[in-house]
Amino acid sequence: MEATSYKNLHKFVEQIIFTQSPYEQTTTIHFDPFSFPLIFLYFFFLIFSLKLLSKKNPKTNNLPPSPPQLPIIGNLHQLGNLPHRSLASLSEKYGPLMLLRLGQTPTLIVSSSKLAKQVMKSHDNIFSSRSQNTAAKSLLYGCHDVAFASYGEKWREARKVCAMELLNPKRDESFQHVRDEEVGELVKKIIGGDSSLVNLNKLLLSTSNNIVGRCVLGKKIGDENYGFGEVTRKAMVLLAGFCVGDAFPSLGWIDVLRGFRGQLKGTFQRIDMLFEKVIEEHRDKMKNGDDNGIWEKDFVGIMLKLHQDTFDYHFTMEDFKAILLV
Repeated sequence: MEATSYKNLHKFVEQIIFTQSPYEQTTTIHFDPFSFPLIFLYFFFLIFSLKLLSKKNPKTNNLPPSPPQLPIIGNLHQLGNLPHRSLASLSEKYGPLMLLRLGQTPTLIVSSSKLAKQVMKSHDNIFSSRSQNTAAKSLLYGCHDVAFASYGEKWREARKVCAMELLNPKRDESFQHVRDEEVGELVKKIIGGDSSLVNLNKLLLSTSNNIVGRCVLGKKIGDENYGFGEVTRKAMVLLAGFCVGDAFPSLGWIDVLRGFRGQLKGTFQRIDMLFEKVIEEHRDKMKNGDDNGIWEKDFVGIMLKLHQDTFDYHFTMEDFKAILLV
C-alpha cells in the first residue's frame, strides 16, 4: 500500500511541475507583461496628437487681426441687424484689414480705400474670383456667368462677349428708342394718374425692368405671358437669402429640411423654362425671317446668331443663358 501510494504521489507531482494547468493558461492570456506598456504607449500617442492639433499652424501667424470668436458660429453674432455699421465699428478696433469667421467660412474684411485699391487693382488676379454660394450655383447655371465665374479663360471669353457684342457703344445707341419709349410711358403714368399720390419707387422699378427686358429678351419683363418679373424678384430674394450650408458646410442638410433647396430648384426650373420659350420664339423668327430682322437687335437674338454663325466663343447654350440672366 505504501509503495502504491508513493507512486501515485510521484505522478501527481510530475503533473503539477511539467504540465500546464487551465489556471496558468488563463493567467497567461489576461496578464500579458507587454499589455501595460502598450496601453501606455497608445495613451501617450493620443495626448501627443491632441497637443499637436491644438497648436496653431506657423503658416497662419501672418493672418490679419480677428475679433474673439465663439465656437461653431465664429463672428456671426457680431454682425447685428445692420452689418455695415457693425463691420465699421469692428474695423475701428481691429484695423482696416480684418479676418472674420462667418460660421466655418473665413472672410477678409477690407475697410480702407487704400487697401481696397490694392485688392481691386494691384492684386486683382488674386482676389478676382468671387465666392460661389449655393444660390448662385443653383440659379446661374453653375456660376457660368460673368459675375460669379472663376477667373480664367472662360471668364475672359464671357467678358469679351459682353464688352464687344452686348454692351459696346454702338449697341447701346441702338437701344435708345427703347429707353425713350419707356420713359415717355413713365411720364404719362405720373401726369395722368387717377390719384394725387404716386408710388415713384414702383414706377421707376417697373420702367427699369421693362427697359432691361426689351433690350435683353425683346419683351417687357412685366408681360403676363412670360412672368419674368415675378420669377426674377424671387431669384433676387433667394440670392440674398441666408443659406445654412454656405456658413456651415456640415449642416447643409438643414437647407433641405427648411425647403430652401426646393425653392432654388423650383425657381431655376421656371427661369430655364422661360428662357427656353423666348429662345424658341427667336429661333422661329430666325427661321421664318419675321419682323424684318428686329429679333437680331436684342441680346437673345445676338447670342443666338453668335452661337450659330461663329466659332470664336466656345460656349454652350447654358453659358449663354447664364450671361443673359445676369
